[in-house]
Order: sequence, then structure tokens, then C-alpha cells
Amino acid sequence: MTDADGSRPEGRISSHVAHNARVWNYWLGGKDHYEVDEKVGDMVTSMYPSIGEVARADRAFLGRAVGFLAGEAGIRQFLDIGTGLPTVENTHEVAQRIAPDARVVYVDNDPIVLTHARALLTSSAEGRTNYVDADARDPRAIIEAASETLDFDRPVAIMLLGILNFVLDTEEATSIVRELVDAVPSGSYVVLTHPTLELGGEGNTEAMAFWNENAKPPITARSGAEVAAFLDGLELVEPGLVSCARWRDEEGTQVAQYGAVARKP
Repeated sequence: MTDADGSRPEGRISSHVAHNARVWNYWLGGKDHYEVDEKVGDMVTSMYPSIGEVARADRAFLGRAVGFLAGEAGIRQFLDIGTGLPTVENTHEVAQRIAPDARVVYVDNDPIVLTHARALLTSSAEGRTNYVDADARDPRAIIEAASETLDFDRPVAIMLLGILNFVLDTEEATSIVRELVDAVPSGSYVVLTHPTLELGGEGNTEAMAFWNENAKPPITARSGAEVAAFLDGLELVEPGLVSCARWRDEEGTQVAQYGAVARKP
């Protein structure tokens, strides 16, 4: 596998610096990580003991959100940006269990993620999955590549789980969301999660600073008002912007990670 410039993406893999996709996999109990990812993950956990719960809540939110979209909302196309390493209940598995003809495009620029995705994220016979090597900061390239699989004249669910927090500039993050939303028709949806120092996460600044000094990519937290602003002009699906653990799960234990689903009118 080569990039457009002819270089092998495996050359971008570093086993010496912790990377978000692999550390997140570690917190979820997966096997696709290096020793450095475990060490950084353990240090963050020592400062932020509920981070593993956040990771699990984020994954469970994905399942509920995709279930709603493929079921009640009737969505048959999903664009999952910043997909991370495959684990249980991936987007296409949830969607195609409800709607076997659903089409899903996964987007990431981590070569390990893409290698595992191509090997493990296989479509139903009736539907289709595809994989795009692209940066979330380049929505035009994402839309162009995804259009080989998705019909952008029909509603699409744009999945942005735990990805905008790696775009440190809020104006740039807002611009990314706007460009993606502009590319899809009325009846499309945006699904997002985002870490916060609210919702009980007020004491996690030390863990975030440690991450930014010892792992890649750097991360930022945002307030509920800042996260809500990403969805300006869209219609929030009930219960609105809440802790992702409590989106359509009243018994969920609150975690410092916002979650929301919003519809383009």
C-alpha cells in the first residue's frame, strides 16, 4: 500500500511514541497497541481514573446512535471519520445488522488503523464498506474519495466521534464541520462526541497536559457551548447535547464526554 506520493504508509508508524488510536484500543481492552501505548495509557489512567469508562461509553454511544440512524431515521449511508482501530460493534456492523444494504466509508490517516480496517471490517453481501486514507482536516478530499461509495444526493450520517478534539483551533474545527455538512443533503445527520472539562471532568487538566507532552496527536477539551456551536443550524435529536453515556440511556453513568446527534433540516 502506498500513498499518493509513492511512500509506504507503514513508514508513518512509530512504536516509540504513543498514538491515540492504539491507546484508545488499549483502554477498550484490545490487543493492537505497543508497550509505549500501555505505559502512557496507564499514566493517564492514574491521573484520570475514569478514562477507560469514557472510552467504553463513547463506543456504546456509537452503537445507540447508529442504531437510531439505521432504524428510526432510515439512514443507509455512513461516513465515519477518525474511525480508530476496529473493535466490537463497529459502525457497519450495527448499521448492516438493521439494514443489510447500508453503505459505510471509514476514514483515517493512521496506517495501522487502515491496515486493520481493510482486514477486519468486511461488509454484508447486500451493503458495502470502503476505506479512505485522509486527514479530517481535508474534508474536500474525504468527500471526493467517499463519493466512489456514497451517493451525496441522498442523506448521509457523518460520524465525528472523538475527532474534533484533535483539531486544536476551534475555528478550523468549525470550518471542517461546515464543509462536511454543506456536502450532504437535507435529512442527513451529524454524530459527534467530544471530551470536556465539564460533566465532572474539571480535574483532568493534568492528564491532558501529560498526554500532549507524551503522545500524539495533541488534544483539547471544549465546553458544552463550544461543542454545541459545531451543530449550529442543525436540529438536535432528543435528548440533545449530553454526556455521551446518557444519550438515550437514562441509566448511564455520566462521563466527561459530550455526545449528540443532529439532523440537517
